[in-house]
Amino acid sequence: MSLTLDTEARRALKKQAHHLKPIVQSGAAGLSEAVLAEIERALVDHELVKIKLAADDKSAFQADVDTACETLRAACVQQIGRTATLYRPKPDKQKTEKSGNKKKKK
Repeated sequence: MSLTLDTEARRALKKQAHHLKPIVQSGAAGLSEAVLAEIERALVDHELVKIKLAADDKSAFQADVDTACETLRAACVQQIGRTATLYRPKPDKQKTEKSGNKKKKK
């Protein structure tokens, strides 16, 4: 199951992603296991990543983005051309936000 975002969260993430360059690019093989593994690593490291996918047409690109979101439990923030921005919060960050415990720095 992929992550869903409300309009306000999506808008804030689009602002954060504006300056980002694509971290992961797929080759002629398309959305392979290796590409999915690389996107997974990027999401763990950065939470918000741009990916560039080689697809024949819009529907193939949309299918690849949907597959990546479903497989990696991420949300698609935006799609422009053959570039998509994916977001998945870090697990420890989600727990902190849900419990309401925010650690203060000294």
